[in-house]
Amino acid sequence: MTDQTTAWIEKDKKQLHPVYHPKSHANPLVVERGEGVWLYTADGQKILDGMAGLWNVNAGYGREELAKAAYDQMKELAFTSNFSGMTNLPSIKLAEKLAGFAYEGLNTTFFTSGGSESNDSAFKTARYYWKRKGKPGKYKVIARKGSYHGVTLTATFATGLEKYHAMFGPAPEGFVHIPAPNPYRYEGELKPGETIGQAAARALEEAILHEGADTVAAFIAEPVMGVGGVIVPPADYFPLVRAICDKYGVLFIADEVITGFGRTGEWFALKHWGVKPDILSFAKAITSGYAQLGGIQISDEIRETMETATESEAFMHGYTYSGHAMACAVGLKNLEIMERENYPARAKELGKRLFDGLKTLTEFPFVGDVRGLGLVYGVEIVSNKETKAADPATAMRIFKAAQERGLRSRPLGNTLAFAPPLSINEEEVDEIIKRLGAAMDSVSVN
Repeated sequence: MTDQTTAWIEKDKKQLHPVYHPKSHANPLVVERGEGVWLYTADGQKILDGMAGLWNVNAGYGREELAKAAYDQMKELAFTSNFSGMTNLPSIKLAEKLAGFAYEGLNTTFFTSGGSESNDSAFKTARYYWKRKGKPGKYKVIARKGSYHGVTLTATFATGLEKYHAMFGPAPEGFVHIPAPNPYRYEGELKPGETIGQAAARALEEAILHEGADTVAAFIAEPVMGVGGVIVPPADYFPLVRAICDKYGVLFIADEVITGFGRTGEWFALKHWGVKPDILSFAKAITSGYAQLGGIQISDEIRETMETATESEAFMHGYTYSGHAMACAVGLKNLEIMERENYPARAKELGKRLFDGLKTLTEFPFVGDVRGLGLVYGVEIVSNKETKAADPATAMRIFKAAQERGLRSRPLGNTLAFAPPLSINEEEVDEIIKRLGAAMDSVSVN
């Protein structure tokens, strides 16, 4: 590490980073620039970003079209309030573009600055909807263990990972967690003859009945769980979930903050199972990380319920940067790039290449499972393949060894996640396998 890099790190101590602990931030990468799938650090490292930033830089780094879109819009109008009574052209155009883009019947968009705000908005919208329907007692949200939905107060406690809760309690009332449909290590009750998808869906129904359907506003789920370990559900799970939500009058919120905009091989991931939600949360790849933007889309029925409200029942929710003009202009240009370069097809094709390569690494005794969809994959590290005993210590050693070899992944407990930019090419996919394999070799001999 150069003296200049050391100096920058010392200056960096004046800011508080997300999910911070001084031990984990003792020697951060100081990134100066990015190009394509590559990051370049202040001390001369060239690193293949196998995580597309934070699951979001789908178009890759250094896209001049996106920089120009931001520049042009900022010259014209960087920002104006988008609160009721005022709007701007980029937000109108992007909302029009997104109408029905993800799922038929979701034609109304509310813009936020990111995923946590999106899920918080989804919860408030669900509560608002049921109050308008004359059912104010329907306020609870059912989520899954291991899920991740953000870090606002309500999103934190919708998240099914205890480490996000521990220092921020007490929890707000009304969040319930059920087992996730994890095919590799399902933690719920599995009855004889029952598939894991059926068991996990039954857990939802039982939770609704236990809480009382007249108290449950919504069920929230990531189509592919990200931070919880890149969990892809069995094929029968989401159709059963949709039917259960319909049966008991529970809104289905799809958290597609990670899976949206081509990541899984479809524009939005629930299409893999022929299911659509009542509320969709999105963020991250809408701008490929070039500007802060997220949002929710709501069903036509929810929108119609809002439209008939009295003034005393106004939707008193919004953010300063909702419908930010520059961010929406970048989103429009980013969607143009993603459509032109057909990112869902790229995710399918190059995702298969990545999966095939990662599967060759199961020869290592500590690789217990490889799973994913499109261009998002998890490699689960275990100490014993028979018992499936989790081994987060070895996973961290592999992560560090890979980063030393110029490959960035993300350690999620005992799972290493990979979600490279969708602009990646075949040779760069092969580099992921090569560098990860070398890292595993170094760990296995030590």
